[in-house]
Amino acid sequence: MTAPRTAVITRSTAETAITVRLALDGTGQVRAETGIGFLDHMLTALGRHALFDLEVEAKGDLHIDFHHTTEDVGIVIGQALRQALGDKRGIRRYGQALLPMDEALAEAAVDISGRPFLAWSVPFARDKIGEMDTELFEEFFLALAFNAGITLHVTLKAGTNAHHVAEACFKALARSLRMAVETDPRSPDAIPSTKGVLEA
Repeated sequence: MTAPRTAVITRSTAETAITVRLALDGTGQVRAETGIGFLDHMLTALGRHALFDLEVEAKGDLHIDFHHTTEDVGIVIGQALRQALGDKRGIRRYGQALLPMDEALAEAAVDISGRPFLAWSVPFARDKIGEMDTELFEEFFLALAFNAGITLHVTLKAGTNAHHVAEACFKALARSLRMAVETDPRSPDAIPSTKGVLEA
């Protein structure tokens, strides 16, 4: 029987205290409590559409701004993803999704390569969604990619509504991760690399 692909990561600093519980082979059950309503909404979309079971508990210095909490949540989710994947044996490795959200269209492509990189081409028409700075979405995706050890490209193809743009990006990430972490039935025991290892 295959070992469960799960992780529990806790990170505490002077700025934030975060615990993430992640199960890659879940059903999309999510509980996100970060103190940032819109981030909770996006994390719920991420877990639901990736079919990850995800719990995020975060307490941060929101009286300053949302930057530390948003970035650190990305860090811890990335660390949990890396741990849950183990040696990455049998995964598909690559995933991509072109995701429509009304007038918005976002594309995400993932390589679970062990080599962290983010290519982000997502302009926003306004600076905030509610109280959340739209520039923080890039910080979240960057923190996740570098701590998970994945190459991630996110590109906005169309869209003007900032809420739709952000949601399309998170859902595109979710669908591409769902594809990339799935077990490949044609090669369930192999490391998907000519090197025989997926590390930096």
